[in-house]
Amino acid sequence: MAGCFVQKRIQKEILTLKNSPPPGMKLCDDSLSSPGQFMVEVKGAEGTLFAGEEFKLLFKFGQSYPFDSPQVTFVGNQIPVHPHVYSNGHICLSILTEDWSPALSAESVCLSIISMLSSCSEKKRPPDNAFYIRTCSKNPKNTKWWFHDDKV
Repeated sequence: MAGCFVQKRIQKEILTLKNSPPPGMKLCDDSLSSPGQFMVEVKGAEGTLFAGEEFKLLFKFGQSYPFDSPQVTFVGNQIPVHPHVYSNGHICLSILTEDWSPALSAESVCLSIISMLSSCSEKKRPPDNAFYIRTCSKNPKNTKWWFHDDKV
């Protein structure tokens, strides 16, 4: 029964992203072949350090979605150079972990990520990028993030 609810919720979010995506994001149709996951292309907002740049976000949904956050990572050759984005695509963003709410959606996650990119004042990796990449889990949800910099 729970699996059916999860799939219905994911399908609803896919339809929203496909039929009426907010500015700066687009559902990647070729990513819909795997159940429980999809990709969204996001564009850097005009007037920001990431203006004109395009990035892909991979969303993976577990059986507890929407009560548990999706796993979201940047994928592909274009990983943004940002103080909250590791070079393996993992994103340090509180709504992907402890501040998740079932009221949030893939669309609201994308908007938060675009906002995070837009507020960046300097393109640089997190200071612990090399160590994190060597020691992290493949699933960023297994990371205990330290949210110590809210100025980015």
